[in-house]
This record gives sequence, structure tokens and C-alpha cells, in this order.
Amino acid sequence: MKALNSIRMSGREVLPLIEGGKGVAVSTGVTTGAWAKCGGIGTFSGVNADSFDAQGHLIPQVYHGKTRRERFEELVAYGIKGGVYQAGVAHELSGGKGAIHVNVLWEMGGAERVLIGILEGAKGLIHGVTCGAGMPYRVAEIAARYNVYYYPIVSSARAFKALWKRAYHKTPELLGGVVYEDPWLAGGHNGLSNSEDPLVPQPPYGRVAELRASMNECGLNDVPVIMAGGVWWLSEWEDWLDNPEIGPVAFQFGTRPMLTVESPIPEAWKKRLLVLKPGDVLLHRFSPTGFYSSAIKNPFLAELVERSDRQVLFTAESIGEHTVTFAVGASGRQVYLTPQDKARAEGWIAQGFTEGLRTPDSTLIFVSPAKAEEIRADQIACMGCLSGCSFSNWSQNEEGTTGRRVDPRSFCIQKTLQHVAHGQDIEQELMFAGHNAYRFAQDPFYAKGFVPTIAQLFERIETGF
Repeated sequence: MKALNSIRMSGREVLPLIEGGKGVAVSTGVTTGAWAKCGGIGTFSGVNADSFDAQGHLIPQVYHGKTRRERFEELVAYGIKGGVYQAGVAHELSGGKGAIHVNVLWEMGGAERVLIGILEGAKGLIHGVTCGAGMPYRVAEIAARYNVYYYPIVSSARAFKALWKRAYHKTPELLGGVVYEDPWLAGGHNGLSNSEDPLVPQPPYGRVAELRASMNECGLNDVPVIMAGGVWWLSEWEDWLDNPEIGPVAFQFGTRPMLTVESPIPEAWKKRLLVLKPGDVLLHRFSPTGFYSSAIKNPFLAELVERSDRQVLFTAESIGEHTVTFAVGASGRQVYLTPQDKARAEGWIAQGFTEGLRTPDSTLIFVSPAKAEEIRADQIACMGCLSGCSFSNWSQNEEGTTGRRVDPRSFCIQKTLQHVAHGQDIEQELMFAGHNAYRFAQDPFYAKGFVPTIAQLFERIETGF
């Protein structure tokens, strides 16, 4: 394999190997500091980051506010405190010399406030900000305020052009790199557009070459592209090195660092990673963000799939084929279904899915009474973890609402990600993972259930495997 040469990023010479930031509470100061100490760029998550008391005990993120707005303020405070704490841990473990980045999601609740609070509270400890899940126009302005580099996450040249034209051309000197996150390969939330088919993946090379051409048109020939999603063995990407069509390039690893000694995810999650098979990660659109996302197939995801399958279109009046009445809810309000859909609905009710819940798309889904109660309780307990949530209809705007009906086909993402990161039953929670996670079971490096330290993993990656 070609030599893996160092590259200048965030004001320092580093190996072009980056730890992908994963929230909630998955990429921490411990993993980040260990990765940065090896000579790459470590990235901790600034999304609801954990913080600890003076005795080293985890401070649970419990919400006491009676209103969503009050709980939202608590969430922002938790996020800032946790992010500052994790930055300090990363700095210390890297020996004070490692390259440390913080990752935030632009569509998370209070994103700007949390990012500013972390950068303010951890001045000098953070060298770069990566940001995706939305169109983070203002991240450049915030980065410039604290003299740190910014790394937008995009999934197409078109998205980068929009960001550059609107904002980034004003601060080109601090654009440290552009992360191309492949929407068909990466774990977590993905930037798949409405014009792209989730079932027809496009090879990343052409999309990255197009991104590079767009960057060169903007005079960014020396700014690295960071390939994220689907990167496992570097030997498989050797033709990207010293390639003028790709230009300066670095590689981001999101899934592989999860299976390390330092990784804080529960042991059950680590063991699950070791036995995954091809196709065990589902690209779906149940997230309350509205984005596609990729997670391990388990009963949690299966229930969401089945919930949406038990769905019929209704009308408020008799229109077209919608000619038969159907009573909804405790009030027995009448809506109209087609005769075929009424028969389907009655069949689901006979199976115990007796609660019909309305969606924003004039459909009804059918769930059990227990699931209906859980959905309503989670919607009421919303703490504003997103800038706008389809599940609860929360928005951080002045009105505090998206203006749309709540969507019972989704779920409380804050609740499940906190649960899965902190030891709840992984089969009943959302487990983000990249689509190449099945390779843990095939890669001889992990034979007999071997779990490496981050230093061992980093050394292995440098060999090309």
C-alpha cells in the first residue's frame, strides 16, 4: 500500500485518520483523547454529552421543568456542561498536544448556543468543529469567533456549493476540510436527498470527485476532503491517495472505534457488533428529524416498521372510494375509509391494535393501548432535543411548535439514545451503525471476539487493514 503521509489540518500536522463524532454519549473525551494521542484527529460528540461530578459519578440528564421551554433550557445547560467536560478529558488524555474536534448536529436543539458555550468554556482545547445534519451556514461565523477550524458535513457537491455561496466564502481561511458523508454507507443520520433513491446506492468516488471539482472552482485546491462512511481497510481506498481527481484526502472512521476498549457503549452492544451479517443495518426514515438514518435491525426498529405498515388513509368527508365510516378515538369521531381499508383496520383491532392514532398525512396508524400510552407520554415529556421534532411537534421558535400534528410513526430520539448509551436493553432501543458493521464478523483482526484498544486499532488501520 502507498505510504500514509501526514497532512496539515486544524493548524497541525496529523495523520489523515479521523475519529467520527458519534452522539449521544458514544464519542467521548476518553475515545477522542486516545485517538488524538495516536496522531490522528479525535472527535468527541457535543450532542448531549455526559458530565460527571467531583467523585466521577455520571450526572443523569433528568428534566424537572414543567414546560417544554423550561426543559429545553435544562437540555442546553446539560449540553454545554458535558461538552466542556469532555473537551478537558480529551485534551488531558492526548497529552495536551493532540488535535481535538467537537461534533455537533445543526438540527439539534440549541445547536448554536451549545456550540458557543462549549467553545467558550473550553477555550484553547478544541481545534475544529464538525457539523452536519442540516445546512450549518452559521458554523463558520461561530468558528471564526473562537479562531477554530470548521468542517461542514455534506453528502453532495450541491450541498457544499449552497453553503459556500451563502456563507463560507466569507471565511475561507478557517475551512479546515469538507466531510463527504456517504448517505448509503454511513451510520446515524444521513444526507440523502429526495431526488436520490435510498435503495440504489451511488459509488462514492464520482460524488467525491464532483465535490473536489466544486471546491477547486472556489480556490480550495489544498483543502482536504474527508471521506466518511464505508471506510474499513485503507488498502481498499489506495487509489484515492495522491489522486488529482480527489486531491488532499483524509478518512473518517465512525463505526470501528465503537468496538474498542475505551468505547463507552455497553458490552451487549459491542457483542452485537461482532455477530452482525450483511443487511443487518437498515436505512430508514423514522427519525423525528425527518432525515434518513442507519441503525442496526432489532425489535425496536421492527416495531416502527410494523407500526407504519398498520396504516390507512382517511378523509373527513365521503370522497371517492372513501365511503365507509369509521370511529376514531374515545370521542368516536367519524372519518371515512375505503371498504378495503376498513376491513384491514378491523383486522388489526382484532389482533389487539385497538388504538387509531392520526398522523400529519391524514392517515391512521393502529397500535396497542400500551404503545399508544407510551407514545403520548413521550410526546408530553419532550425536552426540545431537536430544533424541530416531527414526533412531538416541538420547535425552538418563539411559538414552540412546528405547527403540524404530532407524528406517532416516529419516536423520542433523546430518550432512546440516552437509554442505549447507558445500559438499557439494546434490542429495545435505537443502535446507530454504519452499513459495513457486518465486517467485524469477517475481519480477522477481531477473531475470537478480540476487542482492541484505540491505539491497537489505530496501528492496525495504518497498515492498510
